[in-house]
Amino acid sequence: MVPLNPQKSAKEVVGEAAAALVESGMILGLGTGTTVDYFLTALAGRIQSQGLVIKGVATSMATAEQCEKLGIEITTLADHPELDLVVDGADEVDGQFRLIKGGGGALLREKIVAAAGRKVVIIVSSDKLVERLGATFLLPIEVMPFGYFATLEKVARHGCQPFLRMTEDDEPFLTDNGNYIIDCKFPQGLEQIESLHASLSQIPGVAEIGLFIGLCDQVLEGCADGTLVVHEKNELF
Repeated sequence: MVPLNPQKSAKEVVGEAAAALVESGMILGLGTGTTVDYFLTALAGRIQSQGLVIKGVATSMATAEQCEKLGIEITTLADHPELDLVVDGADEVDGQFRLIKGGGGALLREKIVAAAGRKVVIIVSSDKLVERLGATFLLPIEVMPFGYFATLEKVARHGCQPFLRMTEDDEPFLTDNGNYIIDCKFPQGLEQIESLHASLSQIPGVAEIGLFIGLCDQVLEGCADGTLVVHEKNELF
């Protein structure tokens, strides 16, 4: 456990800690979400104050826009198919470093970027660490709009209650890829996660599932008291 400033929020703590991992010359994967916003702010501060030279692949239009405002140079996987470091958040993390992601709707691009990373660091506040995935957070699944109701029915056969994600205007939420999101409630949480992921992936119309398995190397946990806990891959919490 690393003592930090107790006046800082948990998200600010992990954002700054992740930014400290970045070295000049790196090609980064830049996640999406409120916690990642703190990382981007801290990273921009290092670029301005220390002359850090980096490029990043954004996982969403929102992240790309934030980077443009902060002066962080954006690149693509076409130019850099391998990334030195990926920093992203998560909605839930279990003791085996399996994640639920997709609360912000960027799960497909996030998974593509994570798979391209040599090292993936997940930054979260303590409340995101759970004993069982899906017990409190719905599992997001990105699906094609065409025939989505048939896809939803097939998803429901896996023991969950699926809901089409809607906007405040009562319209289907659209991802940056033009797809829908189905949020799935599993009453007892997720069981047999690997086989569930494999089965859901076989459903026609499913673009991606918000389960990230084997795509996390380190977890930075920000605590409410301003401390930082670093979890390595071989250490179960």
